[in-house]
Amino acid sequence: MPSKPRPRRHVLVIRHGQTEWSLSDQHTSRTDIDLTVQGEEDARSLRGIVERTGLDQPYVIASPRRRAQRTAALAGLRVDETSELFTEWDYGAYEGLTRKQIQADDEPGWAIWTHGARGGESVAQMTARVDRAVRHVEDLPDARDVVIVSHGHFSRAFICRFLGWPIVQGANIDLRPAGTALLVETDSDRRLCELHGPAGQRASSTSI
Repeated sequence: MPSKPRPRRHVLVIRHGQTEWSLSDQHTSRTDIDLTVQGEEDARSLRGIVERTGLDQPYVIASPRRRAQRTAALAGLRVDETSELFTEWDYGAYEGLTRKQIQADDEPGWAIWTHGARGGESVAQMTARVDRAVRHVEDLPDARDVVIVSHGHFSRAFICRFLGWPIVQGANIDLRPAGTALLVETDSDRRLCELHGPAGQRASSTSI
């Protein structure tokens, strides 16, 4: 019977907790918005996530945005690196707008995954940046475990590129605020092993 592939590296991706704009489905990139009370509560529920997922002294990377930094702090994570490379998709002219508003006022049928953002990052530009983020994780010595605290679209795009998928497939990954995704790299492949909503709940649908 063939042996089960042994993990070489775990990568835990954490989306920041709820904000007023994530609650209203407004696209939030550069706007440095705080967590809601619910967002802070959900972030606190992440305490112990490293132990629960079996990570070994992980290297923690966080977006510099307040909502990501606050989520990391409330989750009890010590951030080793803060990097613009791990910020949210630049929405350009669509910052603060919902998908329904963009479709009604500007581009019928618009979706960030297929159209990119006018005045912000295109799909190709976002793919290139996320690929740099993946390489940054890959270049950490000794196949070290990693925690990434970032944003909704970035996190879903990172999952796709880490697994070798086009980022358009991020549309099919449901990662709620304070949700987590556990990626495992073995000697033979990479896998998405777990996907949870806040406090270990199952993920549910999101509109953006």
